[in-house]
Amino acid sequence: MRKYFITGLLILVPLAITLWVLNLIIGTMDQSLLLLPENWRPAAVFGFNIPGLGTILTLLIVFLTGLATRNFIGKQVVQAWELLLNRIPVVRSIYSSVKQVSDTLFSSSGNAFRKAVLVQYPRQGAWTIAFVTGVPGGDVRNHLVGDFVSIYVPTTPNPTSGFFLMVPKGDVIELDMNVDEALKYIVSMGVVSPEYFEKTSIIDPAKTGSDVLETH
Repeated sequence: MRKYFITGLLILVPLAITLWVLNLIIGTMDQSLLLLPENWRPAAVFGFNIPGLGTILTLLIVFLTGLATRNFIGKQVVQAWELLLNRIPVVRSIYSSVKQVSDTLFSSSGNAFRKAVLVQYPRQGAWTIAFVTGVPGGDVRNHLVGDFVSIYVPTTPNPTSGFFLMVPKGDVIELDMNVDEALKYIVSMGVVSPEYFEKTSIIDPAKTGSDVLETH
């Protein structure tokens, strides 16, 4: 009976969590229906709510916004809007910070969170997976001797929290895995690993960079 119960959990728990996450996302996106006049909402037109209709509306708004801002007039409107927000003291700092982060993360030309690396953290001899976010900038760069990279070390099993570190480039090892595979490996606490992780690897703490891994 215990085996059957565990088997049932292994089937139902992932399904339940998936449905819960989808319900949370769709429920949040459905809030966009509040932008419509009350007599245009599904509850007023059909007499009941239609789950997912707000999600379609949200995606349509995002698509039309991107389409409108691709032309000359749309770019001028966005520039005027940003200029207005930059004149408001508190809003200026929040908006500029969020915009810089979003431009870095979602830009097709950016390199943030596009490379998984292996790094020794929190001490020598202990290894973890991190993501390269760029290179140190500003006055920080003036105080670092050598070639450094900026990395984000996520926590397990919640990768949305973590630590920001600046380490010598020679101390990180670029991994032959994409970000999705690395995140699965982190969230599962090492249980779900890519196939090429099945190879036996020996880590020599005295070595760094590309000489750290000796694969057999």
